[in-house]
Amino acid sequence: MNTGLRITAFAAALAATFGTAYGVGQGIDPVVADTPPKHEDDHTRPAPEPEESGGHAGHETPPAGGLQISEDGYTLDLETPRVTAGQRAHLRFTVRDGSGRAVTAYQREHEKELHLIVASRDLVTYRHLHPARAADGTWSTPVDLPRAGGYRVFADFTPAKKDARNLTLGADLAASGPYRPKELPAPSGTARTSGYAVKVAGALRPGKAGELKLKVSRAGKPVTDLQPYLGAYGHLVALRSGDLAYLHVHPNGEPGDGTTRPGPDISFTATAPSAGSYRLFLDFKHEGKVHTAAFTVRAGGAAAAEPGTPEGHADDGHGH
Repeated sequence: MNTGLRITAFAAALAATFGTAYGVGQGIDPVVADTPPKHEDDHTRPAPEPEESGGHAGHETPPAGGLQISEDGYTLDLETPRVTAGQRAHLRFTVRDGSGRAVTAYQREHEKELHLIVASRDLVTYRHLHPARAADGTWSTPVDLPRAGGYRVFADFTPAKKDARNLTLGADLAASGPYRPKELPAPSGTARTSGYAVKVAGALRPGKAGELKLKVSRAGKPVTDLQPYLGAYGHLVALRSGDLAYLHVHPNGEPGDGTTRPGPDISFTATAPSAGSYRLFLDFKHEGKVHTAAFTVRAGGAAAAEPGTPEGHADDGHGH
């Protein structure tokens, strides 16, 4: 996802920068805090090296994505703005150009033409979906949102047009039913999912690029045979709490380029555009299955919990 840990950018006091198959039926990916279906492929993108000076080094902070439904003449036309919680539905949308025509040609990035993320407004439910594109430019994917409330849909793509830049367009999605919002999970340096423990180390600093390192383990032992997933050993999506801004996160190195190895450490370069709370969603692949670990971190402070701090749980006890 070249805007997704750019979900490789992601909710209102949150500002960090951490992240289709053809044919309907390959759409549903992991869900955090709810029993999720397994998913098989997502995205990540190459990243610049963290700046040793800790400053901008002449580079402006990447803008947060997903806050606008239209940008650079392109518009996200969400044809399914409402679904019913707990019921399987088909999410349909089209990307239109400045003339209102459906876009039918895209650059393939991290193995996909378009990456789709759906996140609840309280950042408790997260899904990474794989939509299929029809010849007329209409995208569709099955979706089953377990809880009622407000959601944000993020479409991350680059049009197949000379000098076109990567875009993340966002639109609101409502799931009907009884709604009880949840509090943002407390910051923690450890998340657990499907028998794995993932620890995050590093710091998010507003306006400054920094490195985030994530270490995957199982049964107390480091996992050293992670499998490539969307061109890297992990895919990270970052959303700012409050407005669900989709932020830019870049994996450091790619499999086979001589700069990475298959775990247990996964490294990303991230920039927080503002101080605040962020929710990070890490997708990683092991033994043929993709798992998702979720963290709450605060920009301006250490990303990892201090020794002795209670460990956080990414899925409230539900595995992937």
